[in-house]
Amino acid sequence: MSSTATPPEAAADAGAVLHWRALESLYASAPVNALFKSQLDVTGEGTARIVFDIEPSCFHAAGAAHGTIYFKMLDDAAFYAANTLVSDRFLLTTAFNLHFTKPVRAGRVVAEGRWVSGRRRVLVAEARLVDEEGEEVGRGTGTFMRSHIALSGLDGYARAFVAQG
Repeated sequence: MSSTATPPEAAADAGAVLHWRALESLYASAPVNALFKSQLDVTGEGTARIVFDIEPSCFHAAGAAHGTIYFKMLDDAAFYAANTLVSDRFLLTTAFNLHFTKPVRAGRVVAEGRWVSGRRRVLVAEARLVDEEGEEVGRGTGTFMRSHIALSGLDGYARAFVAQG
């Protein structure tokens, strides 16, 4: 038995990998993401990882990241984990539950998203936030619904296919 793990891309078909790269392109193209130093990496089917750099511009009056930043990171990671399973439609967040466990000060935070259940109309995914010390600082669970918006009609998504073509 080999001790070498198979990378997610090697285990996935080329269409899935292209979909994942297109989701990364879609994330990068969203105007709201110009406000945050962050990068999405789809790490496999049902998983996504977003690295955020938290800066003082994200702080509330007491000097830590505002709760909206927690929500953004958790929602995005869970959303993209779920959308790896849907290659034709953009998902919409219909509900999201948050749990804050520790204030986040300036530094790098990683949001790790993971699909939990559902594949047809409604999908459930969860995410957790981990700070630079490796401690969990928050977690959340979201419900996502297929929309009528075709992924292929979104410039940020379609751009990845043009780049490959």
